[in-house]
Amino acid sequence: MFIINLTYKTELERVDQFLEEHIEYLNEHYELGHFLASGRKVPRTGGIILSDVQSKSKLENIIAKDPFKQNELADYELTEFVPSKTCEELKFLME
Repeated sequence: MFIINLTYKTELERVDQFLEEHIEYLNEHYELGHFLASGRKVPRTGGIILSDVQSKSKLENIIAKDPFKQNELADYELTEFVPSKTCEELKFLME
């Protein structure tokens, strides 16, 4: 599992120009089962995505298709972790 930490490197007006495309990208990867949760940071300096993709190289290929990445709007930090405890609703993560 990975935490993807996006940090915007441009003004929000430019980010907002690509927001709809970014949402479509997220929706596609939710449908494919790659993403589990996502949202913006508070304050709005970027966002977080939780991914169940097992391979870092596969995840990097997926991220390369994000409109925010393609238009150089955000930096991406990947943190891999192995869940050892979850709430009941997320038990599937430990299987």
